[in-house]
Amino acid sequence: MKAVVMAGGFGTRIQPLTNSVPKPMLPVANIPMMQHIIEKLRDVNIKDIVILLYFKPEIIKDHFGNGSAFGVNIEYVLPDDDYGTAGAVKKAEPFLNETFMIVSGDLVTDFDFQKIIDFHKQKSSKLTITLTSVVDPLQFGVVITDEEGKIQKFLEKPSWGEVFSDTINTGIYILEPEILTRISEGEKYELGKNLFPSLMDEKITLWGCTVEGNWRNVGNPKSYREVHRD
Repeated sequence: MKAVVMAGGFGTRIQPLTNSVPKPMLPVANIPMMQHIIEKLRDVNIKDIVILLYFKPEIIKDHFGNGSAFGVNIEYVLPDDDYGTAGAVKKAEPFLNETFMIVSGDLVTDFDFQKIIDFHKQKSSKLTITLTSVVDPLQFGVVITDEEGKIQKFLEKPSWGEVFSDTINTGIYILEPEILTRISEGEKYELGKNLFPSLMDEKITLWGCTVEGNWRNVGNPKSYREVHRD
């Protein structure tokens, strides 16, 4: 299994901290957030990693290099424009010839990645979305699954009037490479807003693996303070 780490965002909501460094390189416990993710991937024996860059790419490249210092092999992909989350992953397609995990580089979590991998294999899933429960689901994609874990309903960043669940999309996915054929080359295309609903329209089963643990999407100064308290 391989992995894609999303590290291309501008981090505008957490400025001025991101004026000089990309958000995934902000330190948590004196280590860049994304390094925690890289090490978690390595610890479940995912050694081949593609990092998707965009904002201040040289800072990330200078820190991680080819990955050998961290026990992994790293390739970098730098899109020439903003193609959205799914469109950016499409740019990494030449490296993704087997099952791969996608993880946002600005997450801090103690989730059991092996549990997610095992779930994906057991269900013979084409696309698995890692889910968890949160108090305030408004800023995330809200999800309902059946008792087996099949996703029944998905809504990206709902209003309170649209909230139908406290179970949310955590930004951690496992995909089979054939899913990349559903993404058009060179178009702006989002995972949650475009790809997932499209797959559901095609009657392709999306599986939701619900996990418990500490999970923070570090998007603003408040969440950055909270992750240090965690």
